[in-house]
Amino acid sequence: MGLSENIASVREKIASAAERAGRKAEDITLVAVSKTVGAEVVEAAYREGLRCFGENRVQEFVKKSEVLPKDIEWNLIGQLQTNKVKYIINDGVALLHSLDRFSLAQELQKECVKKDAYLDALIEVNIAKEESKSGLYLEQVDAFLDQIAGFDRIRLRGFMTVAPYTDDRAYLRKIFAQAKALYDAKKKDFPGFRYLSMGMSNDYEDAILEGSNMVRVGTAIFGSRIYK
Repeated sequence: MGLSENIASVREKIASAAERAGRKAEDITLVAVSKTVGAEVVEAAYREGLRCFGENRVQEFVKKSEVLPKDIEWNLIGQLQTNKVKYIINDGVALLHSLDRFSLAQELQKECVKKDAYLDALIEVNIAKEESKSGLYLEQVDAFLDQIAGFDRIRLRGFMTVAPYTDDRAYLRKIFAQAKALYDAKKKDFPGFRYLSMGMSNDYEDAILEGSNMVRVGTAIFGSRIYK
């Protein structure tokens, strides 16, 4: 299938999963993960109606954002190095998905104050405690929220998680359900929470069934890529 057909298929599956979960397709934000994809392909996806794109690397975001339509909502979904923070504040990142440590929060707050800016961010949680992935463990979340409570320039919008890559759907559903329980518990104290970002090309339907309202889909849209 081509790009247009891929996008239509993903939208159809999102709508079907949302309906099964008792929600509407428009309740689910689709982030098209465009890492390693050329600007011309992103523009083609834009012409198909996509507006939310996700990049892993700051340099790729900067390069593409300079030449692509200005109404694109850029999401930074990869782990962010503190020395790259200065490149994303006030420069078009709509949402950071990977706030995962205190030192990063400090640098974000510092840079936002310097530029008189604010940044919407999701706290990354590592539900399955995979050593190969970043993110806070569930039992670390409360202490982290206390640590960053005074950082008024970071607007917390919810949580992001990356589930293990597995065909065990029951296990995936369990992981996603734990993230949803965390989101629901904390949303009571953080009225600004609006996103639970979970679900990728191989598991976004299961994620939606367990409460995700933001999915990050790359391969199912753009095809398999050689990641650098």
